[in-house]
Amino acid sequence: MPRRLLLLALLPTLAHATPRIDCHTTYGGETHTHVARPVDSPYRVAPANIGSYFLFRVVFQDRPADLASVKIYAYADRDEGPMILHQASHPWPLPSAKVQPAYGFTGLQHVYEPMRDGELAYWCEQVKEGGR
Repeated sequence: MPRRLLLLALLPTLAHATPRIDCHTTYGGETHTHVARPVDSPYRVAPANIGSYFLFRVVFQDRPADLASVKIYAYADRDEGPMILHQASHPWPLPSAKVQPAYGFTGLQHVYEPMRDGELAYWCEQVKEGGR
């Protein structure tokens, strides 16, 4: 009987799993995962340093409906300030897919930095906390 009660207590949590976006970046032979959760304001999301020259930023807004999206930015971290190299925007909620693509909803992307000839690769996937 206690197992049934525990399972019943967990069902609402599993049914309402909070989505997050995991983006996987590869630069200089190192791969890192960047986790983005829904935010109310895109201005509070700081970019992450990738190597010595790239900045990577993921903004995940799930409301209000007219602003709901996943936006991905890659910048060159130049002496005079960040210079945008790449920006992608995906509608939220993401279109449902019967089969998960190998490289998530973005596909495998490559961003090139012209001054130092650097290459950043990334791909992003939707993850539901409490299960995929």
